[in-house]
Amino acid sequence: MNTRPNLRPVRFFHRGAVVEVAGLPPTTTVLQYLREHAGCTGTKEGCAEGDCGACTVIQGELDEAGELQLRNVNACTQFLPTLDGRALLTVEDLGGPGQPNPAQQALVDCHGSQCGFCTPGFVMTMTACYEAHQAAGTRPDRQQLADALAGNLCRCTGYRPILDAGEQMFDAPARRIARAPIAAALRTLAADAPLDYGHAGALFHAPQTLAELALLRETYPEATLLAGSTDIGLWVNKQFRALPQLIYTGRVAALREIRAEDFHGQPGLWIGAAAPLEEAWTALAELAPALAELWRRFASPPVRHAGTLGGNIANGSPIGDGSPALIALGAEVVLRRGTRQRRLPLQDFYLDYMKKDLQPGEFVEALHLPRPDTGWAISAHKICKRHDSDISAVCAVLALQLRNGTVQQARFVFGGMAAIVKRAAHAEAAVVGQPWVEATAEAAAAALAGDFKPMTDMRASDAYRMKVAQNLLRKLWLETLERRTIGVWRAGRLAA
Repeated sequence: MNTRPNLRPVRFFHRGAVVEVAGLPPTTTVLQYLREHAGCTGTKEGCAEGDCGACTVIQGELDEAGELQLRNVNACTQFLPTLDGRALLTVEDLGGPGQPNPAQQALVDCHGSQCGFCTPGFVMTMTACYEAHQAAGTRPDRQQLADALAGNLCRCTGYRPILDAGEQMFDAPARRIARAPIAAALRTLAADAPLDYGHAGALFHAPQTLAELALLRETYPEATLLAGSTDIGLWVNKQFRALPQLIYTGRVAALREIRAEDFHGQPGLWIGAAAPLEEAWTALAELAPALAELWRRFASPPVRHAGTLGGNIANGSPIGDGSPALIALGAEVVLRRGTRQRRLPLQDFYLDYMKKDLQPGEFVEALHLPRPDTGWAISAHKICKRHDSDISAVCAVLALQLRNGTVQQARFVFGGMAAIVKRAAHAEAAVVGQPWVEATAEAAAAALAGDFKPMTDMRASDAYRMKVAQNLLRKLWLETLERRTIGVWRAGRLAA
């Protein structure tokens, strides 16, 4: 492969046609492009960090079966070149005063808007929800609508009329987005060469195969590896950092695979590093249903649609919610450099604050984990100030393997308690080999003081964090006590 860039414009489907864009910095966000260059000012800027949803748009791409998938994402954190080969839909594409789409009409009828600033973002999220349920032949209940809207904030209308509108839009005659012309355009764009895009010396590479990515990473080890841009986008928006060279993983199909794959002789799961968070967490929740609540509260749907589990793990944040779950499940991280692959337990990947065991030219290829054996009890908790779309003060995923009432193994993993996500070794030692009774849980709670010296910051005090962590171990005991009285453990959940 020739690593010398053969530059071409960014090509994507927008406003009914394939458009080409050149002459803009690679870190131009989709939001900036829409408002400053495309004249599509219905998309608003609120927080510029993926929290408020005012900038929500719908992104379309073809799946492996050639079917068009439409998802709501935040325009403020996505870099324009990531649109290459995809479709971009904004509120201008959905209908106007003469023929509003079902979401728009329902918001009017239910008085779901006051100042109107946030309304286009709500419309886009509601439309994405509408499209998904119409395609599946289903209808969401009110809680599912609330979950879908978790990434959209409204400060003046209140959510009751908006949720009313979400229910009412399914009462109207079906009126869906015309998918055929979008899919046809994307099939044409699929024949384009891999994107190398540049402006004023800054470069953006979008390899399409694992071999191309590995070679680029070895050739340019100082380049920034870009996945979902939900974090790196903030480097530009909030920290004003210059990123002279980007290597994008989102076009490498092999990195998006999620498949069953044996893990050291037992059933396991392989999650490619570029698999979107939504698919990755869906697979994890199927593997261990106790993770379902943590999945629903992991960021918001627009962030989960754009972000990746591999990016969350590679970021190495001590308050990331992905690594506690994966470490508790016994996951390995699969690292790649060129054609060489290296594996290590995920718990050993983190060395110190934002410092990982990652060599120059190496990147995260996948996460590989076993399916929990019979007897594993799993409890997951996210403690934060807001219920939805918030950063954890403490995230705990606690796993016990019980046999005949005795603890065989324990993985007590905490985020937010130290400079890295880590296991509570002293607390684990206090329970392994012991009968799982209340006194054992109390011993584990007391032992946490030897594992962590948490900090005080804007999210929580050190005393609060320690008390919460200890109480979560006590809660694990109460949960297992309740469940053992009505059933038996199987793969992290009860079987009746």
